[in-house]
Amino acid sequence: MYKMKKYTVIMCTVCCLIASAVQAKKLTIIYVPLDNRPVCASYVQQTMAAAGCNIIMPPEKYIAGHDNSGDADAICNWLQHKAPKADAAVISSDSLIYGGLVASRTHQIPVETLNKRLKNIHDLETSLPIKLYVFSTIMRTPYTSSGNVEPEYYSKLGPAIFTYSQLLDKVEQTKLSLLERLKKQALERNLPRWELKDWLDRRKKNLNVNHELANMARGNRFHYLAIGKDDNAALSATHMEARAISRNTFDIPDKKFQILPGVDQLGLLLLARAYNEANGATPSIYALYSKGVGPSTLPQYSDTRLQDSVPEQIIAAGAKKATNLSSADLILALNTPENGIMQDTTAGSNQFFASAANKDFILSLKKQLSAGYKVSLADVSYSNGADNGFMNALAQSGQIERLIAYNGWNTADNTIGFAIAQGILSAAMSPQQSNKLMRQRIIDDWYYQSNARNRMVEFFRQKGRENLRYNLGKANEEVLKQVTNDCQTLADKYPITHGTIFKLSFPWDRLFEIDVEIENRYKRIPRCQSVLY
Repeated sequence: MYKMKKYTVIMCTVCCLIASAVQAKKLTIIYVPLDNRPVCASYVQQTMAAAGCNIIMPPEKYIAGHDNSGDADAICNWLQHKAPKADAAVISSDSLIYGGLVASRTHQIPVETLNKRLKNIHDLETSLPIKLYVFSTIMRTPYTSSGNVEPEYYSKLGPAIFTYSQLLDKVEQTKLSLLERLKKQALERNLPRWELKDWLDRRKKNLNVNHELANMARGNRFHYLAIGKDDNAALSATHMEARAISRNTFDIPDKKFQILPGVDQLGLLLLARAYNEANGATPSIYALYSKGVGPSTLPQYSDTRLQDSVPEQIIAAGAKKATNLSSADLILALNTPENGIMQDTTAGSNQFFASAANKDFILSLKKQLSAGYKVSLADVSYSNGADNGFMNALAQSGQIERLIAYNGWNTADNTIGFAIAQGILSAAMSPQQSNKLMRQRIIDDWYYQSNARNRMVEFFRQKGRENLRYNLGKANEEVLKQVTNDCQTLADKYPITHGTIFKLSFPWDRLFEIDVEIENRYKRIPRCQSVLY
């Protein structure tokens, strides 16, 4: 009997040691981002590192930046010959074909070169024999655009080109009225021929590239392929091209291929998928909406209602949709506009006073958190930042610290993808690590995007220097001091960020995004009773 007990103890100890060894093994993933913006690069790398993953990216000089395209051929050569051993690879095909996201909208690359680069991607499965998770983009169709992220002519012709693309979409769906047909003919007569041809030719090239990538997915050259719809609308060239790709890929199961709304979130979303599959996990996620139309919301910059896009992104992350709370591993809480009409954070309604719907949702979150559920919050009531009234009330309620993740940046689809991925990966993080990531997003998405940035944009407008927001130049240092001060003022007022030491920078020399670096230590400062901005 004694020997049996001793044997059992020894075996239990051995099993524990084996389990510890397995758990301690670090997952190594090669990652080729769209470009070097924080949401595509550093924030993604930090999230995966907090979950215990080793992320290896190509040399920085090969990756697209604010004033340069990436070196597509050098990145591909690095993948084929110089990339270290890894368990999987998550790759932006835009970086391997065009040199990054902005380059995909502005390039003049000959078809022969595009085909050569497509072949290089096709051959990766042989030269890099690991699971390949690839994401591509459908060229966006913005109403307007400034700041050298589209062809130069788009800043003037954008609205007319956007309208023309809507009419093209209607033509294909045989929904064009007589008046719209006349409008289309007038645009074709009046739009400068070279500029319109340039835009249409590039779209055709990029669409053909996506068709070829989809064929590769069908032929098992990738483990998984996602094609993201960059900023678009329910009627647009992007919407039309997505429909064309969908028609030609109906036979490919969604475990191998998906067309998704949004682009910037895809890197982290696919890394979460690689992480889940490497660990044999399929977490169950329940979508909890705030009061109002909720899932019927059609976000700005999207052609897909949340009731369809949220499940699509859950699947893309290697998770599954929970039909009820009791079966959920994670709650994805979505703060949506009560009336379903999404506005930008610059809207006059985005004040620091909570609505009845805000308060109701906070009570709902408190109930689920108190019941022991893990909650990741996607704040999509406004585009390009947080809902001031909701977040102010949530911070005062003491519930924000109980969340495992928070996101409220850029488009609704970008926010939701990050909230899903960080929510899933938080299970592998310490509370300190997930809290640090959440503070980073709060400083970026709430303090900066919804407040400091908007104040600076209004200041530039009043001074007649609106173009500065796209190219800060010599004003960079002074603007950085001001927005840092604004963010610090808010950080000192809320318990979640009170005492946080952080540094801001403008990685693309423009106001649209910042990089938030948070130190592990805190500073001691007196607590302020008021939490109104």
